[in-house]
Amino acid sequence: MFSKIMTPVDLAHVGTLERTLQCTADLAAHYRAPVVFVGVTAGTPGSVAHTPQEFAKKLDAFAREQGEKHGYEASGHAMTSKDPAIDLDPTLLKAVEETGADLVVMATHPPNFRDYIWPSNGGYVAEHAKVSVLLVR
Repeated sequence: MFSKIMTPVDLAHVGTLERTLQCTADLAAHYRAPVVFVGVTAGTPGSVAHTPQEFAKKLDAFAREQGEKHGYEASGHAMTSKDPAIDLDPTLLKAVEETGADLVVMATHPPNFRDYIWPSNGGYVAEHAKVSVLLVR
């Protein structure tokens, strides 16, 4: 049913993604689908990497580690944004098209009052993506 899974990850907060990564692994095994991990970074030095190239290498290493750990084909797809905090949602939608994914599995938080003013990243992607989106809490 699904032929390619995209999972956005924040390399600075990988520890909070356990449920999302396990869900991704389960679906990849069930559908025998490759996984592409998408990360968005700024062009300036950040907490994870000093350059977009270093960020891409770290994302590729993360993808390789996840693929080996769970037994599926995995790759990284690094994207650079002028301001990831503001541009994250449209950048993730662009990544869906660039990667050819037909399922997005991404972490989200329980809804709260702020979501009525500013939608969550997961909510935005689910509302605007042309593919299926699974939000994991």
